[in-house]
Amino acid sequence: MKKKLAVLLAAVMCLSLAACGGSGKAEGNKVYNVGICQLVEHVALDAATKGFEDALKEKLGDNVKFDEQNAQGDSATAATIVNQFVAANTDLILANATAPLQAAAAGTTTIPVLGTSITDYASALDIDNWNGTTGRNISGTSDLAPLKDQAAMLNELFPDSVNVGVLYCSAEANSQYQADVIKAELEALGKTVTFFTFVDTNDVQTVCQNAADNSDVIYVPTDNAVASNTAIIDGVCRPAGVPVIAGEEGICTGCGVATLSISYYDLGYTTGLMAYEVLVNGADVSTMEVKYAPNVTKEYNKEICEALNITVPADYKAIGE
Repeated sequence: MKKKLAVLLAAVMCLSLAACGGSGKAEGNKVYNVGICQLVEHVALDAATKGFEDALKEKLGDNVKFDEQNAQGDSATAATIVNQFVAANTDLILANATAPLQAAAAGTTTIPVLGTSITDYASALDIDNWNGTTGRNISGTSDLAPLKDQAAMLNELFPDSVNVGVLYCSAEANSQYQADVIKAELEALGKTVTFFTFVDTNDVQTVCQNAADNSDVIYVPTDNAVASNTAIIDGVCRPAGVPVIAGEEGICTGCGVATLSISYYDLGYTTGLMAYEVLVNGADVSTMEVKYAPNVTKEYNKEICEALNITVPADYKAIGE
């Protein structure tokens, strides 16, 4: 009888230990719910989202779930998406592009928010005396290209150009920031710079035609509206023989001759690693410095360069090759 009782007690103890061990495993296998609000579907933003998801999947496997939603280019829709994430008490929000970041900033002060494909956080969030951190529940990565180097690239390829048109959407704060910076850099190189701005897709063709008629070269920054309308821009500029220097690879693929571009996939991947630090290691998002793309690449669009009889230096890489 005593022997049976001892066996029974041992079994109970084993079950208790197993239960404790199982509880610890469940805690370690927490499933993190991440809401992703992407402004619009195009190559650069898609790549950033993919990189973000890949990084977290590599770190967490099946322990991360994504609710990926697209705002279809509409700021009000971005706000609605963010509010859904907040109501669901999502563990973290990825804001892919400026409008989703601004929506997330307005929608929550408690849920960690990481931005990606954001050119300038200070402009996007109206922060004075920018020091690299937001001091809020927000951090992330920036797609700001080295604008001084892009201006130098434009001058390298088209040294005899005088009139440079800068084409962008005036509704995008990040585009205005880039336009102001590149203007100063180009003027320092002796160029005359004119802004050609449109409000929405309906104005793109008319404004672009005006730019082509009055420019030797056109520069377009990393602008979401431009990225969604590259076919229109190419349809105007290529027949007119006016080359376009693009702020990033996706836009250059659609309408540009050359770019000094970052990898949006790598940018998103870096953001995913930041998310892991916040979710799993408890990093304080308010003190995390915004990160920038580590590398840039000189690239050219072989098809458009051939059509316009443009020869690029040997250190440029053909897009897609």
